[in-house]
Amino acid sequence: MRISRCTAALLLATLAACSSPRPVTSGADGAAASTPSPDAVASRTAASGATASRAGAAPAVLIGAGDIASCESTGDSGTLALLQRFPGTVFTLGDNAYPNGSRTNFARCYGPTWGRVKSRTRPAVGNHEYHSRGAGPYFDYFGAAAGPRGKGYYSYDAGAWHVVVLNTVCSEVPGGCGKGSAQERWLRADLAASAASCTVAMVHHPLFTSAATHPPATETRPLIQALYDAGAELLMAGHNHVYERFAPQTPAGRRDTARGIREIVAGTGGAERYPFGRTAPNSERRNNTTYGVVRLTLRPGWYRWDFLPARGGSFTDTGTGRCH
Repeated sequence: MRISRCTAALLLATLAACSSPRPVTSGADGAAASTPSPDAVASRTAASGATASRAGAAPAVLIGAGDIASCESTGDSGTLALLQRFPGTVFTLGDNAYPNGSRTNFARCYGPTWGRVKSRTRPAVGNHEYHSRGAGPYFDYFGAAAGPRGKGYYSYDAGAWHVVVLNTVCSEVPGGCGKGSAQERWLRADLAASAASCTVAMVHHPLFTSAATHPPATETRPLIQALYDAGAELLMAGHNHVYERFAPQTPAGRRDTARGIREIVAGTGGAERYPFGRTAPNSERRNNTTYGVVRLTLRPGWYRWDFLPARGGSFTDTGTGRCH
């Protein structure tokens, strides 16, 4: 019997479909499937949990830490390797170059390490930068990326998110950090003008901390109140050389799962590490033995954080949250 070419093609397609292996799925005991990677799990979580997510929209990625470069330490080289491995906008959380934020410190200590990713860095200023008059070398080194010279506060957008960088060296920033200060008024106006539905703030001094070296920076509370009033989601801080994650809370430190701000302290960029003291309320995760960076994956309506340890470290921390 002669078979037409059309019939033969149909038969071949049918045989191919029947002989192709079916996708392997995991049963209740998981015996038939391999364990999914963390990134695969995150992708599924984002797909199902991001209420305002646009289908197929690429996330914005921010990656960084604070308390970074010292010529007396190699910790900054370890965290640099992470920045070179992973893409994204690099953020710093202040105290970028030790001990004095001088031109020499930036040239000899920061430049050979995190300076290699300077072109994609958006910095925050710390108190060690002000060991040099007016933090001049900091503003010289980073230029326009550091915002208006002398202020140390500015904002930018990252995908669907708004990023606010604040100057929490309250004794040095013009007008301080109090209610009605120039910076606080600017912050409220900036947040009101933003069309983004999700906001993350970058600061040096943490309002909440369990570390023993530096106490909570209560003078920054008016700035955090402005963020809370505007519905901000995340607050990234340094100053204490530890990693610590808090549950969402109010500026007064009350747990608030509905509208609270989640603070993450990441003073783990490379400087000497600090001890912990008494555990602060709402502290969920702490470590002071591992250098590393925090990677923020930001989608519309949703975010994920990952603490990535430098080589030799084993501590990690991962989680997700939704925007208010």
